[in-house]
Amino acid sequence: MTDSADHTVSPAAPAPGDGPGGYPAARLRLLQQDTATGPDRRAALARLTDDWLAALLARAAGPGTPGTALVAVGGYGRGELSPRSDLDLLLLHDGRANTGDLAALADRLWYPVWDLGLDLDHSVRTPAEARRAARDDLRVQLGLLDARHLAGDPELTAAVRTAAYADWRASAPRRLPELRELCQERAARQGELQYLLEPDLKEARGGLRDATALRAIAASWLADAPRGGLEAARTRLLDTRDALHLTTGRATDRLSLQEQDQVAGALGLLDADTLLRRTYESARTIAYAADVTWREVGRVLRARSVKPVLRGLLPGRAADRGERSPLADGVVELDGEAVLARTARPERDPVLLLRAAAAAAQAGLPLATHAIRRCAAAAPLPVPWPAEAREQLVTLLGAGAPTVPVWEALEAEGVLARLLPDWERVRCRPQRNPVHTWTVDRHLVETAVRAAALTRRVHRPDLLLVAALLHDIGKGWPGDHAVAGETIARDVAARLGFGPGDTAVIATLVRHHLLLVETATRRDLDDPETVGAVAEAVGGTGTLELLHALTEADALATGPAAWSSWRAGLVAALVQRVADRLAGEPAPEARGTDAPTAEQERLAVEAARTGGPVLTLRPRPETGPPATADPAEPAGAATDTAPEPVGVELLIAVPDQPGVLPAAAGVLALHRLTVRAADLRTLDPLGLGPVLLLSWRVAAEYGSLPEAGRLRADLVRALDGSLDVPGRLAERERAYARRSRAAPAPPPRVTVAAGSSRTATVIEVRAQDAHGLLHRIGRALETAGVAVRSAHISTLGANAVDAFYVTDPHGRPLPEAESHKVARTVEDALQGPATPNTSTAPNTPTTATAPNTANAPTTATAPTSANAPNTATT
Repeated sequence: MTDSADHTVSPAAPAPGDGPGGYPAARLRLLQQDTATGPDRRAALARLTDDWLAALLARAAGPGTPGTALVAVGGYGRGELSPRSDLDLLLLHDGRANTGDLAALADRLWYPVWDLGLDLDHSVRTPAEARRAARDDLRVQLGLLDARHLAGDPELTAAVRTAAYADWRASAPRRLPELRELCQERAARQGELQYLLEPDLKEARGGLRDATALRAIAASWLADAPRGGLEAARTRLLDTRDALHLTTGRATDRLSLQEQDQVAGALGLLDADTLLRRTYESARTIAYAADVTWREVGRVLRARSVKPVLRGLLPGRAADRGERSPLADGVVELDGEAVLARTARPERDPVLLLRAAAAAAQAGLPLATHAIRRCAAAAPLPVPWPAEAREQLVTLLGAGAPTVPVWEALEAEGVLARLLPDWERVRCRPQRNPVHTWTVDRHLVETAVRAAALTRRVHRPDLLLVAALLHDIGKGWPGDHAVAGETIARDVAARLGFGPGDTAVIATLVRHHLLLVETATRRDLDDPETVGAVAEAVGGTGTLELLHALTEADALATGPAAWSSWRAGLVAALVQRVADRLAGEPAPEARGTDAPTAEQERLAVEAARTGGPVLTLRPRPETGPPATADPAEPAGAATDTAPEPVGVELLIAVPDQPGVLPAAAGVLALHRLTVRAADLRTLDPLGLGPVLLLSWRVAAEYGSLPEAGRLRADLVRALDGSLDVPGRLAERERAYARRSRAAPAPPPRVTVAAGSSRTATVIEVRAQDAHGLLHRIGRALETAGVAVRSAHISTLGANAVDAFYVTDPHGRPLPEAESHKVARTVEDALQGPATPNTSTAPNTPTTATAPNTANAPTTATAPTSANAPNTATT
């Protein structure tokens, strides 16, 4: 093989078509005009480029370089040139020219391309060298399958094409597994295009690379992809890439968030969501075609790998020997797929499709495409559904992870719209909240998958699974998706044949699917009003049981940021209190009458006596009261039911004075401590004066917990003003902002949650999770002159949703006008650049920290405290 990269010659004179009125100007006019778009523009751009390159070769070829041909390969070979696509060119020669003449010819071809700023992938080879390169490199071989003659000796191009196809078909049994491995590696690296907010149109699974792989499989004559919609899907992705190139002026395949609106406009689409949805639909079509095709490739290769005479003698599953194994009435397993039995009659059995889907999922098998199509051609199910159809749907949803590929096959073949017409509104609908991993429709299926693992916890698994499938069905409609979803769920449940009672339960679950997690993480669980509101909403213990399981399944299916042992513990605690209320247990007394614990009283007395802050860090299990030692339990013994020890309880007692909440929050932020819950109350121990007691759940963001003594020292400095907490946090935020490339966050929103409590006013803050956010909120509430009774901190991904129970200085709820004024004060304080947040403070703390290894509480007190064991004195 001869390459031209290192041979330097003077660039060739302009070829015909160059210059102000030549190829560059014609190319620019073509890309700017609106009459030619999509495939027509790509083909026109390829023809224009063909003519220019042919003219270059005609002028550049001299008497020393006969027997040459210029060949387009890859995407250019297919005649598909996007505005910023690179040119894949192969200069063929018959081997008679000397190396210097070939290098000079190549330079006279390549330099004009480079001079125009076009990307170029080039090589110089004889047909034999091209054939050897293809044998050594799968990518070269795939490119040659699209070889197209541009100029020169056409016999050279024909020879290469003929050899490329012959070699590909002969080596396909060996090379196709290699191609599949490349596709799988690329998918693992780039993700699935149909679920990404910023997808790579070419490299992600379901993208243009996969479409090219399907063409190569078809060229091998071993298998062919389902043709329905495949070419249209590939064309839509190419059109989107064209618009992306023209919008950005760059050769990029990644559809970034900041460019989606412009790309949508260039394609004449309504908005970025419409663009993403169309892109997801195209990717889903290609991905499904790839799955079906690769299964067929595997079946063919397995059949060829063993001689027929020996296949029946080998041990293994019947499906591996080409035999039929029954799965359900009218459904059998054949060659690793669920197919219809020979005696099946879809036209007489409208439930057959659901039965086949359920049997396939239960067996962990794909559902054959021809089986779906045969059933789809039959008469639809009657409405309402017969009981067997409903049972088969529940069986399908309860199969767990194998449900997903079967459901996707039903959707790809267009039968879901017949079974569940409301599904169309959520199909491929994007979710721009980064907490969500999936599109709306896939999230619903994933929730059902997660719910399938929880069916042993509930008395009505069927209602749980159907509610999981429908809980976000309202996202296809304007307004609150839970409210819209309730109405849709009633219609769907009735369509499925559920009775009025079951339909009401499903509708309630959909309406309130966010109730438990939002209440548990944003409301005061000790407030009887909180428990009463949830009890009234769910109505009964059976619905509560289902809602608890649905809440967990929904969160697990959302993404890793949506569920944790902390949230699980809060939800479980709320469910227990609501269950007690529904069972007739007496409601807990109103907040404020609870007697302080002995340790709280001790700390309050110590703070009142010394006139300074006292604090203790005590390891605490995630759920339930602090663990106590059992004398009968051997040392080090553990039980399966022991709660997970996450986070610690931080108790701070400070003589009542202004600024305690923001000072404490700021110090915790400086020490990289996450605040998970906060409770504040005032005590007057022994008549020594009021003491503010802060009882917080905290956890180290990473690394070790700080020493209690260091926390107290910084808190003392923050309260007397010698530690500039706002300045330190602002400095850290500026350093973080210099490194961050995140897009601007939406503005904060502060509202009054009316009716959430009869004993306090609830101020709810929704803002970007930032360094020192709780500190800033605390300062704003201090400025507003209100007392904070408790705080409920919740962080989901990059968003903080915090609720503060506040009162006037006399402990009464605020008047309506005053409460809205406080909300505006807090919102104004959060506008502009954020200062560091107590819930996320990733940078170096202002004070050194050391691991707190004691299992017993570690307490920091004033110098007068007793020198008791496990006490750090400063």
